[in-house]
Amino acid sequence: MNDRTPHSSPLQNEWLPLESPLPMPVQELREGRLPSRVPPTSPAGIGGRRALVMGVAAMLTIFATYQVWWVLRGDGIDVLEGILLVLFVALFAWIALSFSSALAGFVMLLARRSHPLGIDPDAPLPTLTQRTALLVPTYNEDPWRVLAGVQAMHESLAESGQGDRFDFFILSDTTRPDTQQEELAAVRELLHRLGSGARVFYRRRQKNTERKAGNIAEWVRRFGGAYPHFLILDADSLMTGDTLVRLAAAMERQPALALVQTLPMIVNGRTFFARMQQFAGRVYGPVVAHGIAWWHGAEGNYWGHNAIIRTAAFARHAGLPHLGGGKPFEGAVLSHDFVEAALLRRGGWAVHMAPGLGGSFEEGPPSLTDMLVRDRRWCQGNLQHGAVLPARGLHWISRLHLLVGIGHYFTAPMWAMLMLVGLAIPLQQAGFHLDQPQLAGFTPALYWRGGDPERFLWVFYFTMAVLLAPKVMGCIATMLDPALRRQCGGAARIAGSALLETAMAALMAPVTMYVQSRGVAEVLAGRDSGWETQRRDDGSVALAGLVRRYAGLTLFGLFCGVLAYLVSPALAAWMAPVILGMVLSVPINMVTASPRVGGRLCAAGWFRTPEDTTPPPVLARALELRSRNEGMPSIVEASGTTLSLRSYGPMVGAEDA
Repeated sequence: MNDRTPHSSPLQNEWLPLESPLPMPVQELREGRLPSRVPPTSPAGIGGRRALVMGVAAMLTIFATYQVWWVLRGDGIDVLEGILLVLFVALFAWIALSFSSALAGFVMLLARRSHPLGIDPDAPLPTLTQRTALLVPTYNEDPWRVLAGVQAMHESLAESGQGDRFDFFILSDTTRPDTQQEELAAVRELLHRLGSGARVFYRRRQKNTERKAGNIAEWVRRFGGAYPHFLILDADSLMTGDTLVRLAAAMERQPALALVQTLPMIVNGRTFFARMQQFAGRVYGPVVAHGIAWWHGAEGNYWGHNAIIRTAAFARHAGLPHLGGGKPFEGAVLSHDFVEAALLRRGGWAVHMAPGLGGSFEEGPPSLTDMLVRDRRWCQGNLQHGAVLPARGLHWISRLHLLVGIGHYFTAPMWAMLMLVGLAIPLQQAGFHLDQPQLAGFTPALYWRGGDPERFLWVFYFTMAVLLAPKVMGCIATMLDPALRRQCGGAARIAGSALLETAMAALMAPVTMYVQSRGVAEVLAGRDSGWETQRRDDGSVALAGLVRRYAGLTLFGLFCGVLAYLVSPALAAWMAPVILGMVLSVPINMVTASPRVGGRLCAAGWFRTPEDTTPPPVLARALELRSRNEGMPSIVEASGTTLSLRSYGPMVGAEDA
């Protein structure tokens, strides 16, 4: 038996190689120093790039702020107007930075610049000399679904001719006894199908300490010494063998690299909502990703999956500490990826994004409700980063990543406050009183246009242009690529799909704003988000469940609509976009979570992506394997500690417990 031959632990039903321990000390946030040496992979002129992106954002913000100040300045700026101005500055700066970053990405896409890491997808496949571990953390997931993807990637690597340079590790944190038994059966079946060439190992932790981050850290401490690199895959991740080889080659070629993050494309969308997300990721995503890669340089970020990591650097610098600050902030770091990237850069290593490298895929949430459930967990994790921000020695770009993650969740309540203050000021000036609510013909637009009509309208149009420009740039970049334009259904369908996606996103915005604002309040009040398994099915939601979840928001929207109408029908019309989103929250969720509606859109060519028209072989193979297992009756029976398998022939591994 060599050091990579699978052998089992009869007490835990594991198939593992011999251990190769690697120390992974916990990092101290109150101590640390950023090395003065710039990573050799950092692009030339990176300071100028950042000055350009932030300078454009700052100039746009100053210009727009001046226009709003001019409208407000008439009789002096009172407290409410001052609050409105502060909120406007913060929110406009947010969208202005997104615009300037996307503009850089748009230029890069049109210029067809090569990636600074030298990863050329069209070059001959490099020959690897080192080993890479592919880690698949799983938590109460459908094991047949997960292992269908593992087998597809295993076969894709074998076709590359370098499959012997990669080992898969299924790292289970599963807690449900029936799913644990299914996992064992699924792994046995996979090893049987792959035969003697199987390079798949399985380990299940007895305690889920520190969740996913602890799962990875435990692997590093037990097996990391045998693998110069590892790559983390989510339960729904897929990557082609070609892409995996090129990422591993980049790590071999660039010894200062600690992490390379790919841009996963969303695939397999069946519902209306999932197909919207899939289209947005394919059309808008590259513009955004190329932009941030251009000015982040060697201080890139990490999204927790579909990224390759240098094991020694991770072990030495990315051991996560427990945080203080009271519940729910204290304890293990939940959104670990941002923090790990920041600590790697503090250790002097380079962290990059490779947006031009394809062959990286993931699945999105099937419904708005599923997305918001996941978002609630991320909300707590990102707000928790407030305890990491003061850490000594972090690069200022790393601190910016943490701030952006925190700010993402505060923008929802800030938009709500901006709308409320923007409504309260004209109501106050019009003499609104609860005992006499009617104000004939009243609408906030008349008040705001009263001082300077042209300037008010110009600010509104300018703000909307900056907000929507990244989508427009994504559509243009897609249309200018002939092959991609055809694969997405042609220019007309791309434009039509973008308009439909924007309209539906606007209708969903009030629901998202409400749920995110509530999530921030719950986190600040100390309510923990828990750790639930993500749904990866067709997304259908029972009407009763939707009513329970959104009845309060629907009633609140009706109340606001009636109150606005009592004040003035014109006010109700002005507030209609927000009110409709709240009142229609249940039907909007039903329609967008429908696989039937999603199927009809797909058949009509809406939200089409290249993965729909010409699916990559690894994706097609994973779907084929998954379809074989769908509807398969359970093949495990638990009786005490005995695992029984039926009709599956001899398996690789030792005796059952």
